[in-house]
Amino acid sequence: MDALVAFWRVIDLPVVIFLVLNFFLITASLLVYAERKVSAFIQERNGPDRVGPAGLLQSFADVFKLIFKEDIVPVEGTRFIHSMAPTLMVVIAMTTGSLIPFARTPSGDALAIADVNVGLLLVLALTSISVYGVTLAGWSSNSKYSLLGGLRSSAQMISYELAMGAAALSVVLLSAGADGLGTLRLFDIVESQNDPIAGIFAWNWFRNPVGFVIFAVCALAETNRAPFDLPEAEQELVGGYHTEYSGMKFGMFFLAEYVNLWMASLLITTLFLGGYLLPWEAAYAGAIPPVLLTVLQVGIFIAKTAFIAFCFIWIRWTLPRFKYNQLMTLGWKYMLPISIANILVIALLVAGYHLLT
Repeated sequence: MDALVAFWRVIDLPVVIFLVLNFFLITASLLVYAERKVSAFIQERNGPDRVGPAGLLQSFADVFKLIFKEDIVPVEGTRFIHSMAPTLMVVIAMTTGSLIPFARTPSGDALAIADVNVGLLLVLALTSISVYGVTLAGWSSNSKYSLLGGLRSSAQMISYELAMGAAALSVVLLSAGADGLGTLRLFDIVESQNDPIAGIFAWNWFRNPVGFVIFAVCALAETNRAPFDLPEAEQELVGGYHTEYSGMKFGMFFLAEYVNLWMASLLITTLFLGGYLLPWEAAYAGAIPPVLLTVLQVGIFIAKTAFIAFCFIWIRWTLPRFKYNQLMTLGWKYMLPISIANILVIALLVAGYHLLT
């Protein structure tokens, strides 16, 4: 028995990594299916219903189609960077998921691949790097449409990253770590929202509603989804930065988009919706077996994240695309000043609370 326990301690991290990566891949396929079904419902259509039961296998059929399609590289393009850009997008999107705590283990630790003290900072750093994949794809294609899409994406991400970082900072101010001060550790941020009396009203969506709205809007803009899909803008730029891509390289951009959508939903859930916490969990957690509690936490975390992802899909098929001047105006004239003002207000409230107590 001791040998089995020792063996499991050696292989448990690779097993968790394998499960999480494959979970993201399957989730991306299911999100594509959900996107098609939700858009069909909004437009009073059936959506995919031919491949598999209720069309569930349509996304997997599309993957097989893309695998066998010809890989075309522009003659005047830069082949190495053209091939590297979609890979960079997928790798960064997958890596971000390693920092998210999916539950609390029976031993009281975080169920995460990498539980680091600066988890939130690393997440923001990784999401900011993803713009390089889009920019390099636009430049290496040697196409004016692709280049314009890449430049638009760079400007858009810079514009909304500042407000998103400020909204995340407001969460840090409200979260108490082991030393009682603000923390960048995602596990501590989730645990700081655990209150037996307030319950869901102790989650940051209620304590910090302005930061919640700003972060959600900025996350939507960072994923380049409608109404913020200016980098693609089919009516203007054909397909934007992936105009010159085909086959599985195009499929990797598609995969990265939906993994980023899931990651944005995971991060919003972690920071503002109590992460893996059950409603009023602290009041009854002691009566639930630890292993069962961990399983329930993983389930509720996925359910919350799926709801946020559904809202993102709903928004895409409801709101029209912004004009470019409207996109920049919203980011610089409204989102950034409001997020800075929100930080100041929360900092004053936190400082006042500590002075009174």
